[in-house]
Amino acid sequence: MALGTMKELTESKTVGMGQIAVAQAPARLASVLGSCVGVALFHPRLRLGCLAHVVLPRSNGVAATPGKFADTAIPHMLQLLEKQGANRAGLVVKICGGACMFNTTGPLQIGDANIEAVTAVLAAEGLRVAARDVGGTVGRRITMDCDSGQLTIDTAGNHSRIL
Repeated sequence: MALGTMKELTESKTVGMGQIAVAQAPARLASVLGSCVGVALFHPRLRLGCLAHVVLPRSNGVAATPGKFADTAIPHMLQLLEKQGANRAGLVVKICGGACMFNTTGPLQIGDANIEAVTAVLAAEGLRVAARDVGGTVGRRITMDCDSGQLTIDTAGNHSRIL
């Protein structure tokens, strides 16, 4: 094979701010989070994953990109997965992010507000969070393996953790 033509064995898709991506094994979905929250939904039987990069808690009626807001991202994720044959009862839910990036206190803590909103919307949808790595003062890089459902979390100066 000529240099530069070898394709990566496992496809990896980056999920940017306000985006939602769905993929099937052996793909991986990745995102970099600060105060934003990554919501990972995984269907083990179908080996189907969905990752949202939630930026803000509430849409307040704004019909923007559904992945941007907790109250629109999670229902949209469920619709996308249901179109692929995934039953919500079979989903494993993991959340990450929501850091306080400026290490200050006060009324406007967007990371905390994002965590609270994501948790509330998941509960309203009847979904239980199986694992979480939220809060703190450092950003995270997360990678969801659509084969196993593992969520790998990398932070500066620390070893990788797996949820």
